[in-house]
Amino acid sequence: MKITALSEVKAMDGFLAEHGLSFLLEADGQQVLFDTGASDIFLKNAEKMGIDLQAVPTVVLSHGHWDHGDGLPFMQDKKLVCHPGCFVRRYRRQGSENLGLALSREDLEKRYSLQSSRTPFQLTEHLLFLGEIPRKNDFEARETPYILEGGEEDFILDDSGLVYLGEKGLVIVSGCAHAGICNMIDHAVELTGIHRVEAVIGGFHLKKMDATTLSTIDYLRERKVNRILPSHCTKDPALEAFHRTFGRNEVKAGGEYLF
Repeated sequence: MKITALSEVKAMDGFLAEHGLSFLLEADGQQVLFDTGASDIFLKNAEKMGIDLQAVPTVVLSHGHWDHGDGLPFMQDKKLVCHPGCFVRRYRRQGSENLGLALSREDLEKRYSLQSSRTPFQLTEHLLFLGEIPRKNDFEARETPYILEGGEEDFILDDSGLVYLGEKGLVIVSGCAHAGICNMIDHAVELTGIHRVEAVIGGFHLKKMDATTLSTIDYLRERKVNRILPSHCTKDPALEAFHRTFGRNEVKAGGEYLF
């Protein structure tokens, strides 16, 4: 499988960066676009690389946050795969700006063939949408800085990801891992029955060098994950801890990553 980063917080020379995430996955002779970033930057970077995104039939949305789905208005006439909870209005506790998607479910249904599911399903022969991630461990997804429109706590239950069943083991692809990257890995292992995890790539939503970050590092060590590529919403204190422990594997817009 090949992953091309089209939107990221850092970029290769000559490419554009933003606070967003968009990956193009090529697996089993098929292409799947995972998230669309916060703007049309994913399209501009793809054009620089000679990639025709109009030919990609399927878009997967990891969760309903603006920095992963506000590129959706710039495309149409494709299948859109996501959790049914992606379409709510959501906010920070101390803020009034909607962090959800720019387009409503009704708007998106006019532009895309929408397939929403809480349960996992197959995208290609070896690539699966994970559906809703069970939150089982005692150190991830225990608190949230977000609320829903009615004032209820928003734990981003729509958070999902992808798993690729590779020859060397599983490759986990995360948008933000609001459910916890370790919970996501455990779910992928349970779903596939494959215990070897070759790689994890994407946002880990870890901000600090704290107990959660240390527990995540311990977990990944114990799992003996070969390649660990945290990006996007993994902030510098946590990111440096991963780099010190596992080596500096940076994900940048314009970069290509083979698994």
